[in-house]
Amino acid sequence: MFLENLGIDATDPVRLGRFWEAALGTTTLTAEPDIVETRLDLDGTAYLDLCFVRVPEPPTSPQRLHLDLRGGEQQQDVAARLRELGASDLDIGQGDVPWIVLADPEGGAFCVMEEREEFVATGPIAALPLDSSDPERDADFWAWLTGWVDVDGQAPRALRHPSLSGPLLSLYPEPAPKVPGAKNPIHLDVRLEPGDDADEIAAQIAERGGWELRHNWGDLPWRVFQDPSGNEFCVLPVPGAAA
Repeated sequence: MFLENLGIDATDPVRLGRFWEAALGTTTLTAEPDIVETRLDLDGTAYLDLCFVRVPEPPTSPQRLHLDLRGGEQQQDVAARLRELGASDLDIGQGDVPWIVLADPEGGAFCVMEEREEFVATGPIAALPLDSSDPERDADFWAWLTGWVDVDGQAPRALRHPSLSGPLLSLYPEPAPKVPGAKNPIHLDVRLEPGDDADEIAAQIAERGGWELRHNWGDLPWRVFQDPSGNEFCVLPVPGAAA
């Protein structure tokens, strides 16, 4: 398996997708009214897709996963450019911190980070901070699920693509437990590779503390799970195969 997508809920996928495409310099894969997909190349062989999918109502659940963008020495310039693209300043009670908190055009929070050694060579997305009830446990879970490896960082545990390119997946203690029934506005998707057995993977997810989510979202070509802290993720089928 490999980490393929960031799935992002949007009431207007085209508007939100175009904002993030301009912000990150990604490449359009799909542009339709109900879904926009755009690709962030990591190192010429690895990639991360951002998939904006239409939802009927604006997300109201807390963001347990968000984007930290690399600012570094150009932090103020990066933030100014994002404001010109449609971002706005956002106060979430962060107080006096060295990063800048902004909202995308649909109100989703993200950060423009200060200079940090751990963000060298990440590209435009420095990190993907994920709330966890147990960062040590969940980092082990996500390392198994994605094949990403441990790296040093300010988070209790941080993972990165084995090429050491692209963003960090940073596991932080959750400010509050996941609300039962509340759907994360942003989630991660992993893709099965040839030779992976979907049912066997589901069993191994359960053995490691995750579970398959019984949802009412209709028939989907993928399977939806939650990690041990309740964060949703999708397991996408092998390309060309059924889920």
